[in-house]
This record gives sequence, structure tokens and C-alpha cells, in this order.
Amino acid sequence: MNTALTFSGFGEHAPLEVGPGALGFATQSARGRTFRNALDAFADTAAAVGYCSHPIRLNGSSMTVDTTTGEVVSEYHSADAPMGQLYRPCGNRRADICPACSRVYARDTFAMIRSGLLGGKTVPETVADAPLVFATLTAPSFGHVHGIRKKDGHKTGGTCRPFDRAKVCPHGRSKSCMRVHTENDQAVGSPLCWDCYDWDTAIVWQWHAPELWRRFTIALRRALASYLGLTDTELKHAVSMQYAKVAEYQARGSVHFHALVRLDGPDGPGSMAPVDGDTLKGLIESAALGVEYVAVPVDGADVPRKLAFGVQVDTRTVSTGLPGSVADEARSSDTLGPEQVAGYLAKYATKSTNVDPVAPRPHLSRLTRQCRRLADRAATACRPDGYEPEEDEDGCVCGECINSPYRLLAKWAHMLGFRGHFSSKSRRYSVTLGRLRTARARFARMAAEAERAGEPLDVADLERRLLADNEETTLVVEGSWSYSGTGWASNGEKELAEAAAARAREYAQWKAGQKAPRETRR
Repeated sequence: MNTALTFSGFGEHAPLEVGPGALGFATQSARGRTFRNALDAFADTAAAVGYCSHPIRLNGSSMTVDTTTGEVVSEYHSADAPMGQLYRPCGNRRADICPACSRVYARDTFAMIRSGLLGGKTVPETVADAPLVFATLTAPSFGHVHGIRKKDGHKTGGTCRPFDRAKVCPHGRSKSCMRVHTENDQAVGSPLCWDCYDWDTAIVWQWHAPELWRRFTIALRRALASYLGLTDTELKHAVSMQYAKVAEYQARGSVHFHALVRLDGPDGPGSMAPVDGDTLKGLIESAALGVEYVAVPVDGADVPRKLAFGVQVDTRTVSTGLPGSVADEARSSDTLGPEQVAGYLAKYATKSTNVDPVAPRPHLSRLTRQCRRLADRAATACRPDGYEPEEDEDGCVCGECINSPYRLLAKWAHMLGFRGHFSSKSRRYSVTLGRLRTARARFARMAAEAERAGEPLDVADLERRLLADNEETTLVVEGSWSYSGTGWASNGEKELAEAAAARAREYAQWKAGQKAPRETRR
């Protein structure tokens, strides 16, 4: 298929949409050298970093040495690079920070999750027959908030809170809201009454959310053991629980966890598990609702808090794991498909807090400030009234409250207090993100070696070679690099890189759309 004739974003009549900074880039570049040379140098560099919005700039050199012969195969100096420095992608997972790098992160997350669903990338394909449940664990309520409501089967169009119209809170504010909110409405996620909302508990819950997840996995294993009438030790020889999860920020600023929970039999992926997917679904619900954790007070004026997940635990069976059930599940409109689930989780993993520095939503800014306030309270918990600290004093005068975990809240204020991983998995669920990144680096080296030798790349058994535990090479790279800065040298270069990245995403979406009809017919 000729891309030039089908993809609307290709060709001279499909210019990139850029801002005014791009004109400045052209004018500035033309002063020292021709615009064509400057643009070619930028194009080569931008393509090398995948059109990253904030590339890291390095100065230095490296050499590739063949350890068997001691021969220096190649040398690289940053001064010889197209723009005089080595540019490397920033690797940020957040789509609002770097769309290009977040897309790479999403693809890796998709591959990691998909391999645990359908096999591939070191995971046997028989894993597709295992019981599998998609679960969402949410934060509890810290007070009523504005939200987007469903209406007539649509995701939007409903009235925010058409309840308790005559009731008011202790501060005299109405407990209802008759507005119809949209996604761009600044009020979405904000409290109906800011004075009633429990800001402190919202931050403390967020801080301890990773601990709640850890306790949930323990509770689920114990629930499985109880259902099968086994001890914890015996359970390890009867069934293995594996999971992959991502954290997503809700509009109110709290995270909730989306997780895929899979059961393998005693012989690993592909062996029959003693529990089916529907039973696993019920065990997940009961385990999630039974998890509790008592958080220590922030300071002497605070109180302990009993933390738990919200009562809205959503679970859906992806696969029952029963013989002959795969075909029936594929025909069911209520069953999530593996590819669909993997796409959901990959998308969630790149979402951010939505705290826009230019136009932040007021309630998210309040949560950010509240993190810093709680950190200050934890740092000065031991100070008596009227105490004047020394100029170089860090806050603690007793030597004990300096160990308070909440002292670190200010460091995580930009994440609204959440300090956990945004995508994680159990050890044997599937391939790791690190292994996928290593495979990508190996492929780049293989392609470079093939090009240097003037031979086509050997693709026989390529996946095994890329994902092997030990790399089959005698080449070692030795280098010395120093950090120079982060970001493009001008706004124009940044605008051009982001415009090219946007066009690449458009092409990927178009290409996926071309495949969809053929897959549907199958």
C-alpha cells in the first residue's frame, strides 16, 4: 500500500502545525548557516530521540571494543553529532510532559501486559487459558465532589448531584448541584464544600495507597488459601497468583488502581488452576473490601486514621479459565477482550495529575499545597509554642520526629502525595519493562552492526535473541559523558519536534484503523 496516496498527513500539501517559535528557529538558524543545513541537522537529531519534547544533552565520547581481539570497532564524539551534542530522550511517562516518550512507555506497558494475557516475549501462549479478572480499586470518599454523570446510556449529559436539594452542610452550602459538567469544566473533581472536604485524610490515604495495595495482595492470597482449604505454604504448590496493575488519577486527585489478576496452576502458565475466573472475581471483591491500615498521626495535634479502599470495587471476568469457555467469552458483549484490557492499562499508565502549571484546577492546587503543609507539620511536630529555630535548623529538635514518613510529602507534592509505581507487576506475570528496553537497545546495535558490515539484518529467531538473559555479543561500549542540559535550545525546535511527534501519532492511528476492518472480518 502506498502511504503517500492514502495517509492524508503525507506530502507537501500536509504541512506541520507549529507555533510562532518555529519561525524564530528558522530566522536564527539562517544567521550562522543555511536553513537547509540547520533543518537537516535538527531532523536527524529529533528522529534519533523519537521527537522527544525535553531531550537530555550530553558532551563526551565513547568507543566500542571487541573483547576477543581488543579491536576498537567504532568511536563516537558528541562534537561530531549533527547539532554538536549527544541528545537522548527524556523517557518521561506522562503524556502532558512528553507525548513522544510517553507513547514509548505506553507501548512497552502494552507489550508487558499483553504478553501476560496472550503469551509471547518469553511467556508461553498457553497463558491465555488461565482464569483472569480485571479489577478496579478506588479511593474512599473524603467529601462530595462535582462530577460528570451518565444519562440515557451516554457517558455525559447527566446532572451533577440532583440529590438532597433542600439540605445544606454545616457551613451553609448546598449538598446538591444541578449543573451538567463537561470534561473541561474546572469544577469537575472539586468539593461541593471546601470546608467539609477532608483534605488531610485525602493526602494521607494517597501516601499510604501502595501499602494498601500490598495488603490487598496478601489478603487475596489468604482468601484463596481459605477457599481451597489450604495453608499459605500449601497454596504455593497448588496455585500461583500473578498480577499487573497501573495507577490512574481521578478528577478529584486521588489515584485508583486498575489490575489484571491471573491464576496459574501448580506447573505455571498453561496448567489448570483450581479456581475459575468467576470465583476469583468474588474473592477479589471480598479481599479488597476487607483491607485496612492504621496510619500514624502527622504530629501531636493529629489523630491516627483507619484507611481502606472505597466501597466501589469494580471487577469483571476476562477469562474463566474453564475448558471450552474461550469461544463463549469471545461471543459475549459483556466480556473484555485481552487486547482491549491491555490498551486500557497502557493508556492509564501515561496519565498525569492534571496539575497544569499555567491554569491549574483549584482543588488540585490545594492538594499540592496541603502536601507541603503536612510536611511542615511533620518536620516541626516537636517544637514547643514560641520556639524560634536556628537559621540552619531542619525543623526537628527532639531527634525522633525527623524519622516521620510525612516529612517527605513535600518531595511528592507534584504527585499529590502518591509515591508508588504507576505500572507494576508480580515477578512471574510477564516480561519486564527493563527487559523490553534492553531488547530495543540490542536491536539498535544489531541493526548498526549489519549496516556496518553491509549485510541484511538476520531476523531468524530474532525475539529470542533480543530477550535472552545473556546478550550474545563480544562488543563492549566504554564512554565518558557529562550532563550539559535538558530540552531543545529554542522553543522553535521544541515546537517542530512536538509537531512531528503528533504527525507520527496520527499515522499510527491511521495505520491501526486500516487493520481494524480485516481483524473484524476474522
